[in-house]
Amino acid sequence: MDNEDENVEEAVEGPLDEEEQPHGQCTVTYSSSDRFEGHFIHGEKNGKGKFFFFDGSTLEGFYVDDVLQGQGVYSYEDGGVMHGTYVDGELNGPAQEFDIEGRPVFKGQYKDNIRCGECWAYHTDGGCVFGEVNEDGELTGDSLAYVYPDGRTALHGSFVDGELIQAQLATLILTEDRRPSFEVTPSSGAVYTYDKSTSTCIATHAMLPDPYESQRVFVADSLIKGAGQGLFAKTDAERDTVMAFYNGIRITHSEVDNRDWTFNGNTISLDEDTVIDVPQPFDQIECYCASLGHKANHSFTPNCKYDVYVHPRFGSIKCVRTIRAVQKDEELTVAYGYDHEATGKNGPEAPDWYKQELYVFQHRQALPTAS
Repeated sequence: MDNEDENVEEAVEGPLDEEEQPHGQCTVTYSSSDRFEGHFIHGEKNGKGKFFFFDGSTLEGFYVDDVLQGQGVYSYEDGGVMHGTYVDGELNGPAQEFDIEGRPVFKGQYKDNIRCGECWAYHTDGGCVFGEVNEDGELTGDSLAYVYPDGRTALHGSFVDGELIQAQLATLILTEDRRPSFEVTPSSGAVYTYDKSTSTCIATHAMLPDPYESQRVFVADSLIKGAGQGLFAKTDAERDTVMAFYNGIRITHSEVDNRDWTFNGNTISLDEDTVIDVPQPFDQIECYCASLGHKANHSFTPNCKYDVYVHPRFGSIKCVRTIRAVQKDEELTVAYGYDHEATGKNGPEAPDWYKQELYVFQHRQALPTAS
């Protein structure tokens, strides 16, 4: 964010002083292709101005004797924004970052362009990591915490660069001066570690429930005929609430496509390379209950959706998030999203039960409504 230091003036548009230095409102283009638009006094930036860097990023603020002082706004090339405090052209003081959607990314302090003190690193899914950064500005240490989207449930312990190493269940509490503190839950006794699945291992601690998920959902017989077990809300929840997590082994799309549909009952696409699968016997909660998102049944009129989530234990997975308010004991459903269009003589690429439900749903939609 100090790209301007190595710039050499190449062109000036605007008024000049007697020594042909920029003087007044000018646009200066530099050898690096960076451009500055703002007010100059005898060749030095003084007053409000804005840098336009060659990579598409910008830096706007108030300059005194050629250096940025006070509040500045740095806009990244991807559309994200940082609001920071500058002293002599360097970040020194409070700063906040937001992504292109306006969601928080970071909140904390800087010293000489490096993060310092207590900082928050936010995930777009609503979770975040909090604690005191090390000398390199990284969230590394033995007293940091991952905070779930409810802003209270936390895992407090050791982290390296924001990644969980080992932690215990805790509750985030704000002190009178609004500083966060964490009250570890000694009765829990559970130790949570980073436990990303592989193609053969779903979890090292398959029977250790997620503490956030456990507060929000339970498994019971589905209200949908023939669906087996389903996922239910343990409490009322507002729209856009993360309710459950969908972890599983990680396999490829080709593996899924090249096997019989009877083996694909609990598969969900994570990205273009990976599919998350909960195979037998882990589809039974007696064998696996570390996450329960795979228990949500399909509906063409769902109350939830699948969404991306960066989980402290499981890494990048999917979650089940409400798309409207739900009530306690209401069954949570999602649209499975199989292809509706025929890809061959057998019709849509989906299991038989889905094709049958799709036919019934489309038939009902086509029926005339009573006037």
